Amino acid sequence: MRVENSFIGVDGVGEKTERGLWEAGVTHWDDFHPEPVGPKTGERIEAFIDEGRSHLDDENVAFFDERFPSGERWRLYESFADQACFFDIETTGLEPQWCDVTTVSLHQNGETTTLVRGDDLSAESLRAAFADAGLLVSFNGKRFDVPFLEACYDVDLGIPHLDLMYTCKQIGLSGGLKPIEQAIGIERDRPDISGEDAVRLWREHERGQDGSLETLISYNREDTKNLETLAEEVTGRLHEDVFVE
Repeated sequence: MRVENSFIGVDGVGEKTERGLWEAGVTHWDDFHPEPVGPKTGERIEAFIDEGRSHLDDENVAFFDERFPSGERWRLYESFADQACFFDIETTGLEPQWCDVTTVSLHQNGETTTLVRGDDLSAESLRAAFADAGLLVSFNGKRFDVPFLEACYDVDLGIPHLDLMYTCKQIGLSGGLKPIEQAIGIERDRPDISGEDAVRLWREHERGQDGSLETLISYNREDTKNLETLAEEVTGRLHEDVFVE
């Protein structure tokens, strides 16, 4: 589902009004006519469409992120998938005041990059890695990954953000990333590795154990790349549940 199918970003247009437009055959901005909603609401919708087209041409994700209700921001994904940056971090614990970020993986436009503590992970490299991102995509990144990075590296990640943990809950998928992957059929090369193992692997790396860092990086990269498959699956299911074509 694309933003051009959406009218819910208009003041005074809720789910019921939007669904009424779809059921009347107005399923795209190009199809809009004010008859199903009346002249006043019609004027607001026309103004939104005119403004929205300009922001869509400019690939301004933030405009739609601000206008859409939080539970409807999954609609941004298809329109701005080319700007999506899937990311995941590994740490030595849960508190940025006492713990360290060990690896950060980012997956964008088919390319995956991993930054490693003590090697190339820095505030400068993080800013460069996120520079082209118009839409962040994570799992629990709003509560964990973003605050952790901002606290540890003084970076500003105030970029529109699709957190798939909440999107999954909208279709009845709850729990951690691994169980949700299993529920929708995403397979892993190393399903035996967990977040606790990621801490252990880093400690082993610090002690000089061969192969530990490589295994940790592989785990972090798989987390990140799987987010793309998860995003496509979940937004596709929401499209089927919500959109009236």
